[in-house]
Amino acid sequence: MSSLTLSSQIDVARTLEGLREKTASWRADRGTIAFVPTMGALHDGHLSLMRLAQTLADHVVASIYVNPTQFAPGEDFEAYPRDFEVDLEKLSGVGVDLAYLPEPDGMYAPDHTTLIRVDGVGEGLETDHRPTFFQGVALIVTKLFNRVQPDVAIFGEKDFQQLAVIRRLVRDLDLPIKIIGAPIARDAHGLALSSRNRYFDEDSLGVARRLNQIMFNAAERLAKGTAAAETSNWAKSALMGAGFSAVDYVTIADPDTLVPLGQLGDTEARVLIAAHCPSPTGPVRLIDNCAVPARD
Repeated sequence: MSSLTLSSQIDVARTLEGLREKTASWRADRGTIAFVPTMGALHDGHLSLMRLAQTLADHVVASIYVNPTQFAPGEDFEAYPRDFEVDLEKLSGVGVDLAYLPEPDGMYAPDHTTLIRVDGVGEGLETDHRPTFFQGVALIVTKLFNRVQPDVAIFGEKDFQQLAVIRRLVRDLDLPIKIIGAPIARDAHGLALSSRNRYFDEDSLGVARRLNQIMFNAAERLAKGTAAAETSNWAKSALMGAGFSAVDYVTIADPDTLVPLGQLGDTEARVLIAAHCPSPTGPVRLIDNCAVPARD
């Protein structure tokens, strides 16, 4: 009996055996594989990654796994939205070839002890507020890469530090996978799409949409010569004035190393922001980023 099942007109593998059964058949025909890992609660931003993946390889695998190792105590692991049948319908609608949904207890053995830490780009910014987050990301991504063995993997640029961590991980461990960063998908008002946007009502959504406006304004200030520290302080004040309840960081950094910059020079920079927006269910943490072109 095949270890694959069919749900919503898409092949679904729930075991490592089922996953490898399918990918082995593709490789036997010299097919290439693009991989998009997700935690589900799929929105148009995720689906844009799937569409990009289809242009990069013969077959597309998308995983859905809510990874416990990247949630710190007190974060929303149990509350994280899970509606796998709806997600499978969406994956089927964009032509994904295989959905990999590991069983909750099928990814980590009870006696699992191995950790992966990426220093440099994996330090500061997010880890100042979520210290073990990238250890969990690096571990699950490495395990998924070993299981899927893709030729190319696609990650959204919204999680820019995460993308930098994965690129460094792949480089340092000599993994034969090309990492592609996909542009940030935004709504008509410029708000970066996120599964957490579902928590907003009309009023809090109006506040949330101020984040990208302030961020792009900060990028314009930098491009005109305003110092990074002055720009960062202005943006933090503007965010609080717009109704955000807290600002974790506004950083202007080198896009490759994520080392903070004092002044925009002759290379591109990146503005990275994390702030908490009030909502009817409590503060929602938003992150965003944008490029700042090098000065002429």
